[in-house]
Amino acid sequence: MLGDPLFVHGVTLAVFIIVVIKVLVAFAALMVAVMLMIWFERKVISDMQSRIGPNRAGPWGIMQTLADGIKLFFKEDLIPERSYRLVFRLAPLLVIVPAFVAFSIVPIGGIVTVAGHTFELQVADPPMGILVLLAMSSISVYGVMLAGWSSGSKYPLLGSVRASAQMISYEAAVGMSITAVVLITGSLSTRVMVQSQAPAFWDWNVIRLGIVPFVIFFLAITAELNRPPFDLVEAEQELVAGYVTEYSSIRFALFFLAEFMNAITMSAVMVTLFFGGPDGPGFHFLPWLWPILWFLGKTLVFLFVYVWIRAALPRLRYDQLMELGWKRLIPISLGWLLVVAAVVVDRWWGLLVAAGLVAGGLLLGRALYVSHERGEQIGELPAGGTPTDGSPATPGKDGAASGERPIGVVS
Repeated sequence: MLGDPLFVHGVTLAVFIIVVIKVLVAFAALMVAVMLMIWFERKVISDMQSRIGPNRAGPWGIMQTLADGIKLFFKEDLIPERSYRLVFRLAPLLVIVPAFVAFSIVPIGGIVTVAGHTFELQVADPPMGILVLLAMSSISVYGVMLAGWSSGSKYPLLGSVRASAQMISYEAAVGMSITAVVLITGSLSTRVMVQSQAPAFWDWNVIRLGIVPFVIFFLAITAELNRPPFDLVEAEQELVAGYVTEYSSIRFALFFLAEFMNAITMSAVMVTLFFGGPDGPGFHFLPWLWPILWFLGKTLVFLFVYVWIRAALPRLRYDQLMELGWKRLIPISLGWLLVVAAVVVDRWWGLLVAAGLVAGGLLLGRALYVSHERGEQIGELPAGGTPTDGSPATPGKDGAASGERPIGVVS
């Protein structure tokens, strides 16, 4: 019977139908989650600022996002005269499609059985699932860059260059923090990563790896998503609206939708990588439901933290943004990755490597501090040559006071 072509065809068709249903359900759930996330962010920030927030469209204003989406859908779709039209139309898809594909590898529950078919509550579980996440985050950079380049205007182009540099800079820290998770779990599959954290909460990767990789991942992914306080591309004091300046109607809505969809997706990824995914205490009645509730609860906590950060913190300057990524997060994530690799090989080697990195960091910090102090001492004299303590300036070479640059001399 197992070799019967009709039986094989029936099983293949059933598997195909299950996959299609999972894709449609995941897409619909993610779209509804985005709509609720926008409403949730508006209401939470309004509560923090003692305002009412949306309260007209639907109960508690819950349909306000749907009303905004309908308005954007029927607005006139403007295309700049000097734009590269094909790329201009395709760029929003290169941003929103990776956000959905990245969500497809996230396990949102356990294993369920429906009509005799057993399957996982996960759209796809490829053996290299976490590489799919990194690939999708890289592809979204192309959508941002092409959106600014194809607009045919200098301001969107400059905004897209800034956004691309920001996303690429923080992607290195994201990759190294994920590599630490791969080392400790021994697999690239997100389902295996969840199973390795299943016994108890002290087996979660945020505890096993130390909190450092999680903090680095959280900061880096927040910057990569252009979420506050790293949303410099579309800030009021920046270059108009950044790479979306020339977009309107449904194409602008797609960029707006992708931003919130990415926030939901990456919150779910953080839960999967560091907080056990859908793992949590269960009960005998409806055992398939409790993993889903635990997953939704953990994800909602991170979404609230994103909203809280947006309401509480001011934006960074662009130089502070790049300095945090290149001079802080990447060296720390690389050093911690060496410690994790050494611990995986041998615990004593890990302690030795950790001690060496700490000692090297202290020596480097001391050297930088001494260099900074010497630089301040050299620059004590102001431009006019008068010392800050009130003593008279001493004449120097060419009749100029010490500390004063002679005319025509370029330092």
